[in-house]
Amino acid sequence: MKIYTKGGDKGQTSLIYGSRVSKNDARVEAYGTCDEANSMIGLALSHLPDRTYSDALLKTFREIQTALFHVGAELATPKGKEVRWTVGAEDVARLEQVIDQLDGELAPLKNFVLPGGHPTGATLHVARTIVRRAERHAVSLGEEVDNVFVLQYLNRLSDFLFVAARWTNQKLQRMEPTLHE
Repeated sequence: MKIYTKGGDKGQTSLIYGSRVSKNDARVEAYGTCDEANSMIGLALSHLPDRTYSDALLKTFREIQTALFHVGAELATPKGKEVRWTVGAEDVARLEQVIDQLDGELAPLKNFVLPGGHPTGATLHVARTIVRRAERHAVSLGEEVDNVFVLQYLNRLSDFLFVAARWTNQKLQRMEPTLHE
């Protein structure tokens, strides 16, 4: 099977179930931004020194990357059509659980955090901002998104990435700068 199809050579792409849309369609922007965030998470993990994260935390990141792929699939599915992979309340709750766990190991925030620190932490901050953009694109779709958990997941994922960046920087003793007012 060839990787290229030539089907998008004129600026069109297919959604799930085959309907054709422009590559700058709001749905394509939304799921494409999820893909971008997923890639950035992968890049962040590639910067990790060995044994920084427990196997459980690495497993959580892989689950997140899978769920983010599922969010993209939901965004690429036209309204009213069946979605093969969905995110649900349990995915949102799982993020909240890990956020609470990691945040419990951090000192309370006293100032705004500026992105930086270790390359893994800094890259997680970039992933966070990409997820926020994906969320904005998903919001722009309005009622075209059938699953209410898509927006909740993206919102919670950006919170997770913020806490994970701070936790990683603390673990690697490379604190990000803070805003001094």
